[in-house]
Amino acid sequence: MSEETAPTVPTAYGSVSGLVSGGITAFLGIPYAAAPAGDLLFAAPQAPEPWEGVRVADTHGPTAPKPPLGGRLGEITSDPDIVGEDWLNLNVWTPDTTASLPVLVWIHGGGFTTGSSAVPTYDGATFARDGVVCVSINYRLGVYGFGYLPDAPQPANRGLLDQIAALTWVRENIAAFGGDPGNVTVAGESAGAMSVLALLSRDDGLFHKAIVQSGTAHLGQTTTDATKVLKAVADKLGIQATTAALAGVNTEELLTAQNTVSADISQSPDATKYGASTLASCGLSFMPVIDADVLSSRPIDAIADGAGSNIPLLMGTTTEEFRLFIVTTVLVALDTKLAYNNHLKAYSIPTGTWDEYEKGDTNTYPRNAACGIACALLTDRMFRIPTYRVAEARTTTPGAAPTYLYEFGWRSPVTPNDRRVKIGACHSVDLPFAWDTLALDDSKKLTGNHAPQTLATALHSAWASFAKTGTASWDPYDTTTRQVMAYADNDTTTHQAVSDPRKSERQWWDGHLTTG
Repeated sequence: MSEETAPTVPTAYGSVSGLVSGGITAFLGIPYAAAPAGDLLFAAPQAPEPWEGVRVADTHGPTAPKPPLGGRLGEITSDPDIVGEDWLNLNVWTPDTTASLPVLVWIHGGGFTTGSSAVPTYDGATFARDGVVCVSINYRLGVYGFGYLPDAPQPANRGLLDQIAALTWVRENIAAFGGDPGNVTVAGESAGAMSVLALLSRDDGLFHKAIVQSGTAHLGQTTTDATKVLKAVADKLGIQATTAALAGVNTEELLTAQNTVSADISQSPDATKYGASTLASCGLSFMPVIDADVLSSRPIDAIADGAGSNIPLLMGTTTEEFRLFIVTTVLVALDTKLAYNNHLKAYSIPTGTWDEYEKGDTNTYPRNAACGIACALLTDRMFRIPTYRVAEARTTTPGAAPTYLYEFGWRSPVTPNDRRVKIGACHSVDLPFAWDTLALDDSKKLTGNHAPQTLATALHSAWASFAKTGTASWDPYDTTTRQVMAYADNDTTTHQAVSDPRKSERQWWDGHLTTG
């Protein structure tokens, strides 16, 4: 492919030209659906308007409206804000438009309220370099994407439907970019990972493999609880929780009210106020809703019944996920078990769990302070144990495709608080490794300046190889050996397969976070 001349590629809606660098062509900001404006704001995604001539796709498209990342979290992570109405757009990186290569579709995280495909860490050129066509997408967030509005054209899960529309676009158009529509892997982290599990539970046949990083299938708001959250936002605005009223509110005002409610849910969880199914997510305010239309049950229950069992699955967590949500906030200053009691109760932490983790594996987690104990047990409650539950459920389905698990344990030395408490192996710290973008200044805000490239090479290679083959270099998870690939086990820069890591703490959750 020429370094100087960007190829022109046809799509179902018009031709696009990209930007060539280093033998990789990037096509940025391609609309996969119509702008969700006016009557389409709270409607299911619609096909984009066709265009004539060649659309120049050399810059990222508009990002969905979202509140800024404030406080210390905003200092160590990036969330670009690109203004415009055409939020429903995607990016494609390809090494060869004439090939038929495996495809990886990326769904970003951000708690269903923030994030975008324009985050610099998500540079799909690294996957294209390694023979995988990479696609990253934007989707509607917060009230616009996941607020439950019974009187809306599409009452719930508009953000999920956006993702489905993007995957449909990939199936219909990716061949022209050098991708194989019969070999598509969908991948996501955090809210993106939860989205992947929700999509897996639908069994739509839009993808063939899945990568889930730091997700849970144990979520799904009831319509009753989703109504409570949206009413709280409407109350902040002094309006009724109706489609017309919300559509008439200035976007910035809506985001401010949404952010206020989200902060209340994460910092002062109250099941009476927001509902048990909301708090089951351990801090999320907006999320997929069990609406009997887009989602008929929690993803974990559908997966336990065999949904998506034909899809090979790669799932990972970081060793200290919850440090991102504690050491960057006022919660890092809480210094006793009593101070965390409200969170333990709201998140249905079993009695005795704090004491179990206080005496637990101090080599794996720094537990010399209350915040360290809280981080350890909430990491398992929200991420590690739910990940195991998905793998366990799939082992009971005859003929199920393999499920591979890994854990990322490298600790970042960054200290985003006045107490000099390290962020550690926190939620999202693995992303510059998985994307092989450690060298970016944007990535270094989270990892520091000396993150090990050897570990990035290993994790990125595992993702790229899985996208190609649907297999990993270690054994699939089963309930006998419980093999997990440990990246940077015990703070090293190597990786090795281990059997049943932190077994006693895994067993502590037996009978909890179940299906049904």
